[in-house]
This record gives sequence, C-alpha cells and structure tokens, in this order.
Amino acid sequence: MYFETRIDIPDVPGKITISRKIYVQYEIGRRYNPEKKYNIPIRVTIGKLCADETGKMFPTEKYLAYFPMDGVPEFDTRPKRSCCLKLGTYLAVKKIIKEYGLDVISKTIFNGDAGLFLDLACYSIVEEKNAGQYYPDYAYGHPLFTANHRMYSDAKVSLFLKNMTDDQRIGFLNLWNDGRDKDIQIYVTYDSTNKNCQAGDIDLAEYGHAKDDKNCPIINYSIGYDHTNRVPLFYEEYPGSIVDVSQLDNMIHKTEGYGYHNIGFILDRGYFSKGNLRHMDEKGIPFIIMAKGTASFIQGFVKCAAGTFETDRKWWIKKYHVYGKTLKMLLFRTDEQDRYIHVYYNRMRAASEQEKFETQIDQMEKQYNKLVGEKRNTEELEKYFRFERDKDGVIVAVIPKNAVIEKEKSRMGYFVIVTSKKMSAKTALHLYKSRDESEKLFRADKSYLGNDVFRNASDEAIEAKSLVEFVALIIRNRIFTYFDEAIEQGIKKQNYLTVPAAIKELEKIELVRQSDGRYRLDHAVTATQKVILNALGITPSTIPNKAQKLSQELEIADKMAV
Repeated sequence: MYFETRIDIPDVPGKITISRKIYVQYEIGRRYNPEKKYNIPIRVTIGKLCADETGKMFPTEKYLAYFPMDGVPEFDTRPKRSCCLKLGTYLAVKKIIKEYGLDVISKTIFNGDAGLFLDLACYSIVEEKNAGQYYPDYAYGHPLFTANHRMYSDAKVSLFLKNMTDDQRIGFLNLWNDGRDKDIQIYVTYDSTNKNCQAGDIDLAEYGHAKDDKNCPIINYSIGYDHTNRVPLFYEEYPGSIVDVSQLDNMIHKTEGYGYHNIGFILDRGYFSKGNLRHMDEKGIPFIIMAKGTASFIQGFVKCAAGTFETDRKWWIKKYHVYGKTLKMLLFRTDEQDRYIHVYYNRMRAASEQEKFETQIDQMEKQYNKLVGEKRNTEELEKYFRFERDKDGVIVAVIPKNAVIEKEKSRMGYFVIVTSKKMSAKTALHLYKSRDESEKLFRADKSYLGNDVFRNASDEAIEAKSLVEFVALIIRNRIFTYFDEAIEQGIKKQNYLTVPAAIKELEKIELVRQSDGRYRLDHAVTATQKVILNALGITPSTIPNKAQKLSQELEIADKMAV
C-alpha cells in the first residue's frame, strides 16, 4: 500500500536497489546460503518510483518502519480506503463468526488485536494465500473486523504473529473445545499431512517423509475433526522426522486432554497396522479404518463375501450406490477377538477400474511386443505376460496370461472397512464417509488457504500462522457444510455451491463510494447470489440494510481518522 505524498529516495549507499525498474527496495540484512556458499541479501520494498519525477518515490508503510521521521517532510500517513469495497464474503464470514462465538473467543484471547486476528483468517479464505505482506492489499478493498475498520500494515501483521504467545494459542484451542458436548459418543476423524518449509531457523523443520519435495525440510501437521458436526476441533504440529503412526498415540492423549473421553477414531488406510489396532484396543478406543486393499488377507475377506451380495437388494446402500455386507471374524491370526469386516462392491467403480486396467494391459502388450527378436531378461515383466523364446533364448512371442488378468479384474470394485464395534455395513460406510470431509479440508488448507509451504522466519510466527489458518479452516468448513445441507435439501443451481465458486460470486456484492463520500450498494443482488445467500442462511432482502449499516460504520470511522 503506497501513500500519495512524494518523498526523496533515501540516500543510503549500497542499501538501495530498484526492482523491476519501479520498486524501491532497502536491504535490511543478509542470510548465508550453505548450498550456494554465499550471503543472500534480505530486502523490503519501501516505495515506488514516481514516473514523472526523478529521485522521488511514493513510500510504503515499510518506509516508516525503517527510517526515522526526523527531517522528512510531514505527509498524510493514513492509507486511503478503496472506493469499492467487496461486501458479500465479509457478511457470510461475519455470520459464521457470530454463530460459533469466534468473536468472543478472539476478544478474550487477543483483546485489541482480536479484529486483526479474524481479518487474517478471512484474508486466507478470500485470497487463497497466507503471505502477510499482501494483507494490506486485501484490507484496502474489504470491510474489516478491526475496530473502526482500521487497516493495518504488513509490519503490524508480522509483529502480531511474532508476538503471539503459547498461552494465547493454547488458550484459544481450550476455549474453542470448551463449547463442545463431551458426553456423547463422537468419532474423531484423524488425518495428517506435511508441509515443506522454506524458512530459516525453524526448530520443528526436519527432514522426514515428505510427500512433495523430498529435498525440503518439513513440518508434520495433523487435525482432529468431530465428524458429527464436521467441525475442526484441534490441530497438532510436530517435527518432520516423526512418522504419522507414532504421532497417533500423542493425538489420543491430546484428544483426552480436551475432555473427549467417549471417543472413537476414523482412520485412513495409512494407519492400518497390527500395532496401531492393538494399541487402540488396549486404550479401549473404538475405531473405523479403511483396510489396505492390496494385502493378501484383505483379498481373502473379499473372496469370502464375493458372489453372495453384489446383486442382492438386501445389501444395497442407496445413498452411496454400493452393496455392502458385514463379516464377523478374526482380522489377524494372532487376534484374540473378532472384528467386523465390512466388504463393499460398487459396479461403477468396478467398471472404471477394469477399463483403466485393460488400457494398462494394452499399453504393456504394445511395449513388450517391441522386445520380440531381442534376447533379454524379462523376469520382472512376467506378472501378466508370458514370453516365449526360441532355443537361443530370443523372444519370439508375447502371450497375455488371461487367467491372471481375469483374476485381477474380478477383485476390482471392492473395498473393505474394518470396525472394532458391531455396526452395519451401512453405518460403517456412513461414518467413514464423514472422513471425506477431513480430506477435503486438507486440500482446502493446503490449496485454498495457501498453506502448503511455510515461509516464516521463526517458530513463533509459524505457530501463530497455523492458528490463524485453523480458524480459517473452521469458517471455510462451515460454509462447505451449509452448502452440503442445502444440496441434500434439493436446492437448485448446485454448481455454484462450492466454496471457491461461492466466494468468487459473493465478492461481486460491492459497496461503492459516491461523490458525497458515502458508500452505497452498487447494484441489486443477483439470482445466483440469492441462491448462495439462502444456502448460507442469509436472507437476500436484508443485504441493503446491512450495506447501509456498514456504510454508516465506515463514515464514522473515516471521520475519526481525520
């Protein structure tokens, strides 16, 4: 954000550079790069060149942070608010903040900075990024939750994140979980992911089992959800070298620490192991887990059920368009108690998997036929094909192993869920499907919230930003569940009821500042926007009144700033 007053470019030899022929940057330090073996300058943008006046620039708020005001001509340091403010998403987020009491929790924890905390969460949702230096651009064009809609600089954002304490982070999560019903049976859907770290001196960043760039240190990141409300409950960060399965035990203790004692876990196939299941048995924690379909003993369960339920309407689960049957038997030979093995068959899934498999077989046969006339070892290629050779060992023909291929195809379309408690195949699938929301949240967290890579320069800032993004995740998921409920009720125009599409549409609801200095609604709410607002529980006819009230708030705020 640039001020309108022109000032001289600072005369600091060796510290001032011009980037992209327009941006004035000031060197604030250097960082040694051990790979390249030289120091890399750290620069901040302090101004933008005046196109029509040499030696002059329009300063940014960073200029005020690094240069004293003594001897500098006085100028208006109040950034100008945009003449066009995007209203729609702000109103939706404000409703959810009130609904969940996030404003009260934030005020209790952060006092005067509560508004900035909520604005940062909203910024992450709207802009799909989390870089603090771009927050002033968002604040310039949106209503804010800060007192009097005050716009803060990126320097203030950086200071706020850096100064956030452990007590504040822990206190926020404690207050958030205090409002939950601790007595009912809940299943916590648990998953984890990791995030590459491009930061400098971060204690949590270690080389581990990275899913993306193997050469980057990572921070593991996991979130627990209450599937009943589909609400994020808490999150955990831990060093990158700790594998997910060992962290599960810590997550159990953390869950109990928040007061959830009557709990179960819904887990992905990555946690399927004899040790994990035994540990949850010892803790008395029920579980629902997707089994690894490639394991031979799992295929044994499929074989036991195959041919007994795939076309019988008695086993039809209408909501998910699958057939499901439950078997009660030992999961492992060394088990002391039976498990409930739920075997499912999906005809569409079978057809899709078989078609893909046939295509792969065709491609393999085409490639293997190129080996005809050659003399080479094909042992690793003989799973689905037989290579006939002449007396000299030269390949003369490639023959598909039809029996093996057909057996492989017969396994397709099946999947297995294992539960420790007795329940129907329908109930088990419904509970596990709730876990899909957790996967969508991880995609949202990493893709839509710009949280796939940490770029902060300290442990404090990373932990603070994680809390901001966790709150953004709470809000974003509530928007998702509003839409999910609306779709279940048969609402029309479902193609607009995705979070990214809805936000894009809501951002078109705008306040425009007219010649008298007052903001007014730019145009009536469109039919598509009405569908979205109704799905969010906001009556479209109330938008003009909400816009007028906000306009009055902005008018008062601008007068107070004079």
